[in-house]
Amino acid sequence: MKKQIALIKQIIKFGIVGVISTMLDYGLMIFFKEICSLHYLLASTLSYTISLLFNYVASMKYVFQSKEDTSKWKEFFIFTILCLLGMGINQLVLWLIVEHASLDYRISKIFATMVVMVWNFVTRKLFLEKK
Repeated sequence: MKKQIALIKQIIKFGIVGVISTMLDYGLMIFFKEICSLHYLLASTLSYTISLLFNYVASMKYVFQSKEDTSKWKEFFIFTILCLLGMGINQLVLWLIVEHASLDYRISKIFATMVVMVWNFVTRKLFLEKK
């Protein structure tokens, strides 16, 4: 029962960090697209990258316990690889929805974020957290 409660607490913390990171990502994407006139995929790439840095610091400080036998550089490298794969998933889902379902990029981003959120939690739990 303690493991289930700990997992629920961890999911809640992950959700809080994720909401803040998502607001940062979403806000910056709209800023880069609407104010800087960048293509929606480039705007999304930039915003995702910036929110990735925030998410790394917050996730490893408040959500996941680092593996004791892993250096911070190795941990960040693994985190970055997982996030780059997540960004690829994000961009693919975003592109598919915008180009093939003809939805606005802002709405499409919400769907892409939900898919990547699951990817992020599962992969971080598997590859970054102390067992």
